[in-house]
Amino acid sequence: MFRKAPIKGNEDILGALSLVLYTLILIPLVKYVLVVLWANDDGEGGTFALYSLICRNAKVSLLPNQLRSDARISSFRLKVPSPELERSLKIKERLETSVTLKKILLLFVLAGISMVMANGVVTPAMSVLSSLNGLKVGVDAIKQDEVVMISVACLVILFSVQKYGTSKVGLAVGPALFIWFCSLAGIGIFNLVKYDSSVLRAFNPIHIYYFFARNSTKAWYSLGGCLLCATGSEAMFADLCYFSVQSVQLTFVFLVLPCLLLGYLGQAAYLMENHADAGNAFYSSVPSGAFWPTFLIANIAALIASRAMTTATFSCIKQSAALGCFPRLKIIHTSRKFMGQIYIPVINWFLLAVSLVLVCSISSIDEIGNAYGIAELGVMMMTTILVTLVMLLIWQIHIIVVLSFAVVFLGLELTFFSSVLWSVTDGSWIILVFAVIMFFIMFVWNYGSKLKYETEVKQKLSMDLMRELGCNLGTIRAPGIGLLYNELVKGIPGIFGHFLTTLPAVHSMIIFVSIKYVPVPMVPQSERFLFRRVCQRSYHIFRCIARYGYKDVRKENHQTFEQLLMESLEKFIRREAQERSLESEGDDDTDSEDEYSGSRVLIAPNGSVYSLGVPLLADFNDTTIPIPNFEASTSEEANPESPKPPVLDAEQSLERELSFIRKAKESGVVYLLGHGDIRARKDSWFIKKLIINYFYAFLRKNCRSGITNLSVPHSHMMQVGMTYMV
Repeated sequence: MFRKAPIKGNEDILGALSLVLYTLILIPLVKYVLVVLWANDDGEGGTFALYSLICRNAKVSLLPNQLRSDARISSFRLKVPSPELERSLKIKERLETSVTLKKILLLFVLAGISMVMANGVVTPAMSVLSSLNGLKVGVDAIKQDEVVMISVACLVILFSVQKYGTSKVGLAVGPALFIWFCSLAGIGIFNLVKYDSSVLRAFNPIHIYYFFARNSTKAWYSLGGCLLCATGSEAMFADLCYFSVQSVQLTFVFLVLPCLLLGYLGQAAYLMENHADAGNAFYSSVPSGAFWPTFLIANIAALIASRAMTTATFSCIKQSAALGCFPRLKIIHTSRKFMGQIYIPVINWFLLAVSLVLVCSISSIDEIGNAYGIAELGVMMMTTILVTLVMLLIWQIHIIVVLSFAVVFLGLELTFFSSVLWSVTDGSWIILVFAVIMFFIMFVWNYGSKLKYETEVKQKLSMDLMRELGCNLGTIRAPGIGLLYNELVKGIPGIFGHFLTTLPAVHSMIIFVSIKYVPVPMVPQSERFLFRRVCQRSYHIFRCIARYGYKDVRKENHQTFEQLLMESLEKFIRREAQERSLESEGDDDTDSEDEYSGSRVLIAPNGSVYSLGVPLLADFNDTTIPIPNFEASTSEEANPESPKPPVLDAEQSLERELSFIRKAKESGVVYLLGHGDIRARKDSWFIKKLIINYFYAFLRKNCRSGITNLSVPHSHMMQVGMTYMV
């Protein structure tokens, strides 16, 4: 602060201290600890947790894959008052009907996430460099260049050991931070007693007015430095999954905040008699006998903070990838006990590279601090906007309280943001460029994925075509199970037509598998698979939606996945038989027709996919392998007008179908991968061609497929490609 507004007298110290004290009280305490922490998503915090919370209360996701059955997941239900207020219902209706508002909300979320990633770069750089700056106080011969080189070495080591997780050193983290905070409090009390306890007058906010009156524009410039006392507030919310809200609140109120306040009061007391040491107030105020122990514990705390922020960045990227806003990357789980402890190799080395560029190109602690302020304020403002929406939509509290929260904190953060932006030309623009690049990657991926999904929905196969092909699908049905992976959650994917025309035969049982991430932290294993029958029972075609929350860990191999899937399928068939025996054809599951079935209107021919009906059926009519024909199901896509086979005994019919499934499983399971690409039409705008044909194509080519986590042998996979023009 004093590098922007040099000390002219003790009143300046009191004014700056008052600013720091009230920033600590307003932002970390009032905003985050008392308000924002309660806006968690079943214990999960962070920007995407807020977004998923909003998505569960209003259909604001741009990807049209929401199902009414998702709301029946036990963890999907909200533990908040039901939406009865007229204001809440109006906001919900407006959000759901306005595509523009949906896009604006998504842009806010992507901007917040890009700033979190920027935090993952600047936090290690700032923490390590500032803690090592104490060497210049302890050793006179060390200059800034040597501090930078040591910081580079520490950063390389820090990111290199990130893959080993925190389980082995977890027991040391708590005591180390406890010692750090106690050290701050102890040094602060020592300086208050030794130098000047009159700094306690800074709790009177009138000194803030005096500070601005004396320094005017320079005081405004110094706000960027003042904000650094509140950095880490967003990480406290993002890492909420490890602790309960009450435990974080108690720890902050009774340990962290008092120790921080005493630490800053002690520094101010020291500066009252040592104006010249304002450039490095913390280390200069440490008693000589406690310097090296304090230096050691400060560096340990810096490394812990850096590691925690990097892990939070990994978690944030995993959440964004799960909700379709970031390319899929290799994720390694570093702890069996804590699911949130993950490691993403590509992101880890990318963060290291940008951190090294930041430290080497901006060696000044002031400029890096300014970059830190930009990244932190970006996240804070997005959080304020999203929490305001949560207050209106979900909490349904009085409008005066909502407006007070939004005006006070958004106004405060915009004031800070204007200060740090004014100094962006000093070098902190690097962090803005990084944030813009990450925002662009997420925007392109979300835009391309949305176009691809919408095109697949338009080009799905019609039920008329399936009925025309018959139960043998116009080809040979070979024993076995084919799991056709596709992102489509409704209807029959168009890529299935390519399989029918490309392969000489298809499996006797086909299951369309869609791995879908729903806006909840975790989906119970018993509710993982959602089955529906496609066409009549004689077709032996099913749809399976494997639902995962954005915090779920997908570590099962393909054998485990197959076993869970087949067990769930048998349960579905048994339940379906029970419903039929009870003549409960009019069940209240309204998803079946509207949400899973393909269009019953014949789709116009589109190449070989839609023209394979009668000719192929005629060619193989005499050679197809007969498949047992069961009575028509009351589930989806059953044709009420088709001729019904002789009705078998219900129990016998059930056992025959289960036996058929087991024999098909014994014959083997093959993973049919539908690899769909998109290309922009020739008459599209140049920008669209650039984004789709180059940027999105590059990201899709270099990301991991959704089936990679299952470790399926290549001998069990078969892939067919299809290109959509969008």
